[in-house]
Amino acid sequence: MESTLKTQIPIEKVKTSKIDQVDLDNLAFGSVFSDHMLVCKYKNGAWETPKIIPYGPISLNPSAKIFHYGQSIFEGMKAYKDDQNDVFLFRPLDNHKRFNISASRMAIPELPEEFFIDGLKTLLELDKAWIPQSAGSSMYIRPFMFASGEGFHASPADEYTFMICLAPSGPYFSGEVKVLIEETYSRSANGGVGYAKAGGNYAGQFYPTQLAKAKGYQQVVWTDDHTHENIEEAGAMNIFIRIGDTLITGPTSDRILDGITRKSVLKIAEAEGIKTEVRTITVTEVVEASKNGTLKEMFGAGTAAVISPIAGFGYRETDYDLPVLEDSYASMLKGRITDIQYNRAEDPFGWRVKL
Repeated sequence: MESTLKTQIPIEKVKTSKIDQVDLDNLAFGSVFSDHMLVCKYKNGAWETPKIIPYGPISLNPSAKIFHYGQSIFEGMKAYKDDQNDVFLFRPLDNHKRFNISASRMAIPELPEEFFIDGLKTLLELDKAWIPQSAGSSMYIRPFMFASGEGFHASPADEYTFMICLAPSGPYFSGEVKVLIEETYSRSANGGVGYAKAGGNYAGQFYPTQLAKAKGYQQVVWTDDHTHENIEEAGAMNIFIRIGDTLITGPTSDRILDGITRKSVLKIAEAEGIKTEVRTITVTEVVEASKNGTLKEMFGAGTAAVISPIAGFGYRETDYDLPVLEDSYASMLKGRITDIQYNRAEDPFGWRVKL
């Protein structure tokens, strides 16, 4: 991943860093931001050279199309610092690839790889001191892109803005998670944008999730839009279900995000000799497995939490608890992934990229 940019990225440094105001050993998730951010504009049919400037507010006209037609996409990534103060990324080329898949679906110009990768690496080098080193902490990275061109006509914008912001973060821990299997609302539909990391996908999840929380659950398990029988995702994460000794997850589609953690879980499970199945799994199958004692685990997989175990689920006014396992697949898989991310173990898959 050598730099392919023909010119260096211009950097405007902050006059005074605010890092002394932050306790890097005690951080919430995604609520503190580093000194700098990367900005790159698309104008007149071409991407301009990225630049790095102090983190701060941006200015947009009220007629910017992001406010009216919702052209926006994002990625979620992390940078990790080991005990030698070295910094690593995890599968960053996969994030760039998916970013452009999302861009294409939302009629946004694709971003050159070198702008994404070199821009990110330059920004991380500049704000390296902000990357926390305490257990479970990391630098959460948010690349995003939106329509900054103006106009009220319902059409794609003619200008776009790509940005990367950094948020030093502590462990993402949501405690015991109980989920409600959703039968009324849908996250996405066939032919829709469910496979893209489009902002509207997540905005549409908030209301059904609020309804589930009012009933005592922490998250929603999404089912297909047609029958509400096929299990698809858990909140904003891919979902895995263990029945017996088999780990099952649904296939990616128009409706299901091609999660990078999801792909990593499948690869590590295969290497560990765990039987996996990528197939449609129904609510009926899960309920029956819970009743007959073969349902062992359910967990979400995503960048923020890596693995989020599910303690139980609700379905049609009935709650089903999952067993507490000493040697769960969830804990083993999370350990394998985080050991690679934090440079605590060998990386046989070539996922770890040193800054």
